[in-house]
Amino acid sequence: MPISAGIAAPEFELADENGVTRRLADYRGQTVLLYFYPKDDTPGCTTEACNFRDDYSAYVDAGVIILGVSPDSSKSHAKFKQKFQLPFPLLADVEHKVSELYEVWGKKKFMGREYLGVFRTTFIISPDGKLKKVFQDVRPAGHSAEVLAVIKE
Repeated sequence: MPISAGIAAPEFELADENGVTRRLADYRGQTVLLYFYPKDDTPGCTTEACNFRDDYSAYVDAGVIILGVSPDSSKSHAKFKQKFQLPFPLLADVEHKVSELYEVWGKKKFMGREYLGVFRTTFIISPDGKLKKVFQDVRPAGHSAEVLAVIKE
């Protein structure tokens, strides 16, 4: 069954930028914004992360936990997080197991070459652990505002 709104969010555990294990189950009872992005410190990913950072107080006010996930290492995440003062955890999915679980890993094309990578996708997970909303083919600029509009519905 393809991953879509209404189903239970797949459980996972990944290390954050400090090597601390984070489990989705730890956030049960809270709304979670789980966003998958291709690579630390690249233009689109930086725009997306900084927009979430700039709107962070609105997420906190709404009781939303933000978790970013990419195939980068914890060390790479730590540098990215520090460079842009990101106030939320970045999870290292180095073996892309969680990306595959959420069906956001696959063949991509860039400048005529094919490679495997992460499709920029955001999931809103409700306090009961179900997927409330799935944003696919995310455009980084303005995405945070789009997510906040759904959260405030």
